[in-house]
Amino acid sequence: MYRTNGCNGKLFINGSLLCYTIELPWRDNQPQVSCIPEGRYELIKRYSPRLGHHLQVEHVAGRDLILIHPANDALKELKGCIAPVSALTGEGKGVASKAALEKLIAVVYEALEKENVFIIIKSMNNDTYKKDTIAHTNVL
Repeated sequence: MYRTNGCNGKLFINGSLLCYTIELPWRDNQPQVSCIPEGRYELIKRYSPRLGHHLQVEHVAGRDLILIHPANDALKELKGCIAPVSALTGEGKGVASKAALEKLIAVVYEALEKENVFIIIKSMNNDTYKKDTIAHTNVL
């Protein structure tokens, strides 16, 4: 999970694996250089000309503008954000991030039309991955 070159995660929706995630390594939650701490965070829709449609992670203590957007190498492409990937290729590295984000957005944007949606980030038992779970308000 918390490795030198980045964090790898698995993202589940309703108990089913949707994709994997990559983040920067843990560096005491410092802005732009650290992954975010474990916890439960609300997700909102976001759009920018550079990234297109993506998600924003709300209410991360001491941080702002934490996004879920495409990237395949945490150290080279992320500044504290989360990137969904279709497959992991190493610590903080993956492939087909845009495809993974499209799958994630399709589910989350639809759910956001009806209810609040949260991401729950926690360590998995085997300490190999962080576990990211998308949860709807009526599921919690």
